[in-house]
Amino acid sequence: MDVNVQWVFTSMALLGLASGMIGTFALLKKQSLIGDAMAHAALPGICIAFLFYGQKSLLVFLIGAACSGYMATVCIQFIVKHTRIKEDAAIGIVLSVFFGLGIVLLTWINQHEGGNQSGINDFLFGKAASLTGNDVNVLTITAVLMVITILFFFKEFKIITFDRAFAQGIGIPVSLLNGVLMFLIVSVVVIGLQAVGVVLMSALLITPALAARYWTERLGWMTLLAGVFGALSGVAGAYVSLIAYVPTGPLVIIFATALFLFSFLFAPKRGLCSKIIRRHVERKKLRVKQLMYERGEQL
Repeated sequence: MDVNVQWVFTSMALLGLASGMIGTFALLKKQSLIGDAMAHAALPGICIAFLFYGQKSLLVFLIGAACSGYMATVCIQFIVKHTRIKEDAAIGIVLSVFFGLGIVLLTWINQHEGGNQSGINDFLFGKAASLTGNDVNVLTITAVLMVITILFFFKEFKIITFDRAFAQGIGIPVSLLNGVLMFLIVSVVVIGLQAVGVVLMSALLITPALAARYWTERLGWMTLLAGVFGALSGVAGAYVSLIAYVPTGPLVIIFATALFLFSFLFAPKRGLCSKIIRRHVERKKLRVKQLMYERGEQL
């Protein structure tokens, strides 16, 4: 196998691992929509970065995406704080406005000379094959740093996720750690944009965590499983994308959704099939007890 292809698979595995692990905390803190908003809001930032820089550069695009995502976060917080609009509605408004602006800028860039070579179209649905050696290095190093950060602050993240008041009581800097967690969510969305795309990146953040939730009640195992599911989805999606020459993002999400459906149906305790079997066994036991009771009364 070509060395570049091996690097693409490695970077996709690390991206999926980081997305799944961070997505676990985003899911449990009910911040799933934040990732979606960040991914869609990143598009105008990428387009503006291209207009200023004039050529494709993943690092410059990521800076533009991060700035645009931060502005979207500020807009959401401003709307929630100064109006009666709920947070989910505010996210929907900001997401739509930023994504619409991004589509307008993308269309304008493609209609001008050199626009077709900008590579920005790959950011819509993702294309792992378009990653260069420098892109892979940036993606890999960032994903590794995020995984290390999660492992280092895992205990603190666990406490602030389930009991914020207790965390404040024992002196944990809740606001600072919430900021770190939000920074990780934005970062994983931004670095995954070229590989998975702005449209579907949020699904890679949440779907592996949802699948892992069916297998365990313990946060440590759920975080690990979500990372494994994300890594498997990333590698499988990148592999099929490379041999079929189709966008990576939809394939990654198809594999992640397949893992979710398998977990939903066949997980030992929370899966649908196990629930049906348990109910059937319980009804059978109850029926046997009723028959024994009725025979006892007849005797």
